[in-house]
Amino acid sequence: MSVPASLRRRWRPPGPYDLRRSLRVLQCGPTDPAYRVVGGAVWRASRTPLGPGTVRLATDGDEVAAEAWGPGADWLLDTLPALLGAEDEESATAFAPRHRVVARGWKRHPGIRLVRTGRMLESLIPAILGQKVTTDEAFRAWQLLLRWHGEPAPGPAAALHMYVMPDPRGWATIPSWDWHRAGVDHKRSGTVVRAARVAHRLEEAAALGPEAAAVRLRTVSGIGQWTAAEAIQRALGAPDAVTIGDLHLPRIVGYSLTGERDADDARMLELLEPYAAQGQRHRATRYITLAGAMPPRRQPKRQIWDIAQL
Repeated sequence: MSVPASLRRRWRPPGPYDLRRSLRVLQCGPTDPAYRVVGGAVWRASRTPLGPGTVRLATDGDEVAAEAWGPGADWLLDTLPALLGAEDEESATAFAPRHRVVARGWKRHPGIRLVRTGRMLESLIPAILGQKVTTDEAFRAWQLLLRWHGEPAPGPAAALHMYVMPDPRGWATIPSWDWHRAGVDHKRSGTVVRAARVAHRLEEAAALGPEAAAVRLRTVSGIGQWTAAEAIQRALGAPDAVTIGDLHLPRIVGYSLTGERDADDARMLELLEPYAAQGQRHRATRYITLAGAMPPRRQPKRQIWDIAQL
């Protein structure tokens, strides 16, 4: 069997760099068909403007070595520094912790950078699937839909059972029964379809600033603050795009910074105010989730209902 042709590139970070923790936010669960970690290397399958592509990323000394396959290989390597967080270096260096917990996360993980995929739909659809459900339910839906309606990732990633997500037309034409089998209700599937139908306009938002991008995303019915922030964090690497409307984040921030168990969004924003002037509230929450703590449960974990069985 012939070895698929590949392209290669190397990138040298200007300082400490943590490849796996920086990219982990792009993984939709441990069995994500578009993301694998094998032998310390990160594999990603992506639908680029030039078509599907796969990239393998591994730390080699003080550099990151990248190898890419498929029609999208050139695009993946051209945008490699942005993906790995090169555009975040100045902002990360200027960050100043204002709380002990944040400082602890910052000191323990100096090599984390905010990634920038430059692909809005790829960041947006997992966020839509995560609306009003548990992360396990969202991850399961993403996994099943990619396996059923995506295409095998180019290059040797196919042997890893990796898949590239559907193109916009593919998302828009998924039959209702497959949404149901994947556990996705009509509200979320409808939002995905509406987003897919204006995909070209949403992809343009990846070249806008975070505020303008959020305005454009929210013109799609079903996309609110939470969904827009989650997509913008990954597509644009926005350090101040703090997530509003999350079930757990306000309580994690409140408990980690003050010991409060029931902080809401308003209280979270109040606590993060020292980072607003820096334009770094999202970065601060990253360090809090790494070094902080979840408040103890007061009730059993919510039971997950599989709507495909209804």
